[in-house]
Amino acid sequence: MSLCLLQARLIASTLMAGWHGRRKCGSGENFWQFRPYVEGEPITRIDWRRSARDKHIYLREYEWETAQTIWIWPDQSASMHYCSRFSKISKGNHALILSLALATLLTRSGEHVAIPDLMPPTMISNIAEHMALALIHYKGESPLPNFSAITNSSQIIIISDFLDPIETIIENLKLLTMKKVNAYLIETSDPAEEYFPFTGRTEFIDPETKEKTIFGKAENLSKSYCKLYQERRQKLMHFCSRQGWTYQVSKTDQPLTETIRQLAYQVSIPSPHTRKVQ
Repeated sequence: MSLCLLQARLIASTLMAGWHGRRKCGSGENFWQFRPYVEGEPITRIDWRRSARDKHIYLREYEWETAQTIWIWPDQSASMHYCSRFSKISKGNHALILSLALATLLTRSGEHVAIPDLMPPTMISNIAEHMALALIHYKGESPLPNFSAITNSSQIIIISDFLDPIETIIENLKLLTMKKVNAYLIETSDPAEEYFPFTGRTEFIDPETKEKTIFGKAENLSKSYCKLYQERRQKLMHFCSRQGWTYQVSKTDQPLTETIRQLAYQVSIPSPHTRKVQ
């Protein structure tokens, strides 16, 4: 965990130089910009002094200052411990680094970050250390969090390999739609899972059940495996698309920096279920 924390700090420090969150129109007190008045909008928001300068009527817009609650769940179940010879980091540690660095950026931009059942919403300055401590003591094996702990109209980032039966995953995710939660699913994958490079006599061990299976010519499975693997991903992507959610893949042999930057930017935009305009 200490190595993951160190790497997360380095990534967050690199990104913070240009990170200011995304400025949003909302119910704060800090002036953001003028924009042309649209018929039907409250006249109390008109800036008459600015409007008097030319022939247009302008409104004052203020920056969004209402902190959101963003739940983060890095799956630490047995399948996430996998690390092939094609990667230097396990899926679980990949998810941890992503979570810790992301939490650091989000709290810096004024958001509350939480872990379902493990850490209540907070925006303390040492959020990465706080999260790491909470996760160290977690002994559960569930790939998905307790969704009943998620507050209505909030946001959640789920980082997992999503290798459980697709029907089970989708049925669980439907609980979030009833709570009007905006979800971001990040699938963490190892290169060996993507391309199935195995040949010859190969023993496979199920990380969850420890069941062993031996195949004489593993290469004969490659085509069927890759087809099923991608079909699973497409089904999840399709489900997320219908909910207006985000689904993206983060491979353990690729840098995390850009994934974290894009995700932090997307999540810092207010959820459509909680958006306010002054």
